[in-house]
Amino acid sequence: MTSPQGPQGESPYRVGAEVTDNIIVTTGGDLDGYRVVSYLGIVRGIVVRSASLGQGIVGAFKSLGGGNIDEWSQVCEEARHEAYALMLEHARQLGADAVVAMRYDATEFMQGATEVLAYGTAVRISQREGR
Repeated sequence: MTSPQGPQGESPYRVGAEVTDNIIVTTGGDLDGYRVVSYLGIVRGIVVRSASLGQGIVGAFKSLGGGNIDEWSQVCEEARHEAYALMLEHARQLGADAVVAMRYDATEFMQGATEVLAYGTAVRISQREGR
């Protein structure tokens, strides 16, 4: 699967966006046009991240003024992307065609370090008849 193109041909996804090659991923419980043939189990990707020293210092100063802190947003985006990629690898190892009910979770692991978890249910699917 390739990323859809916007009006000028550019991808609407950010760098590191969650585009899949051959595994369908959805936050829903079912896939339109497909039926679940078998449930393979829960798949997950776990990453523990902290901001670099530079990101931490710049972010700390920016936090005094309020608003979005781009340096910390970047750390979060990279952690989610890595957790998602690890979840997809786990799904591939199980022979999945799709991951349904995909979710992210984040927990502060310790001061300044956060665990990011991407998880869902790996399934095998087939196209519904009549499609």
